[in-house]
Amino acid sequence: MKRLVILGMVLSVLLAGCAGGNGQDIFETAQFEEKQNNREHARQLYQEILTKYPKSPLAKQAEARLAALAGKP
Repeated sequence: MKRLVILGMVLSVLLAGCAGGNGQDIFETAQFEEKQNNREHARQLYQEILTKYPKSPLAKQAEARLAALAGKP
């Protein structure tokens, strides 16, 4: 489990360095964080998409994921 968390952190850093202009990398990292049960970090990343790329197609998906995460305990 600890290795997966470290891997997630490394991926986050690497993906951040390859940032594109539409938030795809952030969205993929957020999905990874969700799969790792790191919901708070996933929420932060989805919110970052809404802040940085509010008109991108991923913004609607990020909004939907935030709503879904809000409904989970």
